[in-house]
Order: sequence, then structure tokens, then C-alpha cells
Amino acid sequence: MEHYDATIIGTGQAGPSLAARCAQEGLKTAVVERHLFGGTCVNTGCTPTKTLVASARAAYMARRMDDFGVDIEGSVSVDMEKVKARKDGIVKESTEGVENWLKSTENLTVYEEHARFEEPKVLSVGDKQIKADNIFINVGGRAFVPPGFEEVNYLTNTSIMELDEVPEHLIIVGGGYIGLEFGQMYRRFGSEVTIIELGDHLLPKEDEDVSEAIQVILEDEGVNFRFNAKCIGGKNEDGQVVVDVNCENGPPTIKGSHLLLATGRRPNTDDLGLENTSVRTDDRGYIQVDDQLKTTADGIWALGDCNGEGAFTHTAYNDFEIVAANLFDDNPRRLSDRIMCYGLYIDPTLGRVGMTEAQAKESDRNVLIGKRPMSRIARAKEKGETKGFMKVLVDTDTEKILGAAILGIEGDEIIHSIIDIMYADEPYTTIRDAVHIHPTVSELIPTMLENLEPL
Repeated sequence: MEHYDATIIGTGQAGPSLAARCAQEGLKTAVVERHLFGGTCVNTGCTPTKTLVASARAAYMARRMDDFGVDIEGSVSVDMEKVKARKDGIVKESTEGVENWLKSTENLTVYEEHARFEEPKVLSVGDKQIKADNIFINVGGRAFVPPGFEEVNYLTNTSIMELDEVPEHLIIVGGGYIGLEFGQMYRRFGSEVTIIELGDHLLPKEDEDVSEAIQVILEDEGVNFRFNAKCIGGKNEDGQVVVDVNCENGPPTIKGSHLLLATGRRPNTDDLGLENTSVRTDDRGYIQVDDQLKTTADGIWALGDCNGEGAFTHTAYNDFEIVAANLFDDNPRRLSDRIMCYGLYIDPTLGRVGMTEAQAKESDRNVLIGKRPMSRIARAKEKGETKGFMKVLVDTDTEKILGAAILGIEGDEIIHSIIDIMYADEPYTTIRDAVHIHPTVSELIPTMLENLEPL
């Protein structure tokens, strides 16, 4: 039985960097990958979806050329085979880059097999067994498929990546981040799109003004919504997909050419043999970790989507940074130091950090709020991108920023000026008094902060 100092299971965003660091530190290291190098982000998440979003935006802007005084002869059409080929090329480069990096790293052995715990420190890797003093689980997650769709042809965020045609009518179950991104994307490609949501509004974790603004943006582009869906399920009928909606208003069923299930994610922990260890999971299968990403088993850590502490590429990479800092750098970084931030990649994008209004109200703090529409920004007008708004929440007593939302052109980039102020633990007056470049979208942030009102 081969014995390693460190073994990493999975090559998502945290795994490769940690494997390379362990090997660099002189540890005899192994990394195990059962399928595609790079994990969700590179293969079926950020890289391919944002590549498709870019193609969809190009089609959208081409149709808007008249708004800018530019004439295009003929209609705008989308060649999905070319769109997919572009996406596949970018994904291939990223995936092969991760694979080549790992296989060329000294002191690092790569196993292309499925790993499973046989004992607390013993893994079966294909038909072999290996032993490791320290094991790092980085197995990611996959799409959750709700009951009621067992007998229907459906797509997930993974399988939809293989489409090389524009669906005539794409039905999406789930009004969350994945469903909204694909919904706008395929509407811009030319599909009729209907999004079915169990609740009475989109994105229940966001503030209502954010949810409502996003709904208006997508409806303006022709995306259809059905809310308050109950007892949903699906069936195949005459080459079409029929989805039961049973909403209070509107037809009880929706018929379409394709069905995308975007109803959440589940961790890839059910086939790891965790029952042969003392690693604990919650009732959804997420591995429980402490503030340093240690599990309940000695010498075993969990990083990335499988620990339920972020489910984003950037949080997974930060998991690696926390583990490496504690193991090798005598730097006691902690999970609790992280300020939650993320983006929603509809167009225009939503950049988010920290608390929502609802969370601020529940915190019993004295809170100030600033809010400005994108239509008040000269740069947004010049670019023809005036949809959305920005808002910020400030603690009255400490003058620290509690959270912010920027829904608008380049909102995912602009939000970082606020994120950095929050990490620096500086008062909001630091950015309020800063001089920003004109004309930019970011220049409205100091103006917004000069006009705060009680929440």
C-alpha cells in the first residue's frame, strides 16, 4: 500500500493549488480525480457559462445597434454550433492546463480514479489502496433533481452544455441564479423561455427591490415567468416536454421543446465511504467543518462546495488559502474572517457583498442606506446601459459598511471598491471622500454615500 503524507480528493478550485503547495513543501503528495480536471468551475460552471453569456450578449448588442446609430443589414442569427465550439475551446484550454500542471509537478502523483474511504486514513483508488496521513476532500457538488421528473427528458447545468441547437421553447424549473442566467442567455440566443418558480418572487435571499428589478429586466427581453408553482412534475408527450405547474393563475401545464432543472445543488459526498470515518455531514450531505476547514475526523479537511460554506469558485480558493496559511505559513486565517460576496451573471450583472436590508434590520443596528439608479450615471447613459441601481448599507454608530448591491453595467467589477473597504475595516467616509474618475459608473458611489438616510 502506497503511503502519502497528503492526499487531495478532487481537482476543483481548491484542490490543485493545495496539492501543488503540499508537494512544494516537501510532502509526498497524491491527488485523485475521477472525471474532469478543474471541477465544476472550469468544466460546467463559471468558464463555460460566462463564455456563453458573452456570446448571448454579442447577439443582444447586435440587435440593439440601431440604438447607437449603427446599421446592420439583414437579421441577426445565432449559430449554436459555433457558439458551442468557442465555449468548448476555452474549456479545453482550462481543463488541460490544470491537468498538465498537476502531472508535471514534482513530488506529486496523480490518480485518475474514484476515491473512497475504506478506513479513516485508507482510500481505495480504483483497484488500488493508498494510505495518507492527511486527507483533503474537494469533491464539489452536482445538480439536484427534484422528484416528479423521473420519466421526463431533462437537462441540468451540466448536460445543457452539450446543446448545439437553439431550443424552440426552453422551460426552466427554478428562479435562482442558474435558472436566471440560462434563461436570459437562451432568450438572447432566440429561444422562447419560461421560468417556473415555486415562490412568489425570484431570488428569495435577495432584497425585494433587487428581485423585482431583475424580473423587470428579464421580462423586458421577453422571458416569461410563472410563480407559486405547486406539485410540479413532468412528462414526455409527442416529442415535447410537458411540465405540470398548477399555479393559481394561468394554464396548469406548460409545453416546451426542452426542460432545464435548476433547483439547486447537492454535494458529491454520498459515494465517498464517509461512513467508514468519523467525518460528520449535515442532513443535506454537506461535510461539517470548523473555522480552519477541519472536519470532525483527525487529519481530514473539507474544502470547496462540499462543505456548504460558500459554493462559489472564489470561496473554494479561499478555503485553500485558509488551509495553506494554517499548515505552512504560521498564519491563523479563519473561515469567519471571510466576507460573503458573489455575482449574478445576468446582464446587467448583480454584484453583492455583506448584508441585505432584511438582515440589517434583523441585526438591531442603527443603519443608514444610500441608493441611486443607474439612470443617474452619465457613463451608463453614454453606454446605453441604464438598467438597475446601486445601494449601500452603513452602520450609523461605527460608520462601517455592512453590505451593498450593485445591479447594473459592470456591477460585478464595481462592487470590489466596496469589498476592499470592508476588508480594510475602514469607515464608509474613506470611499465617500475619495475622488473617482469621470466618466465612470464607479463615480456615483461617493455621491451615493454623501446622501445616506435612516433605513
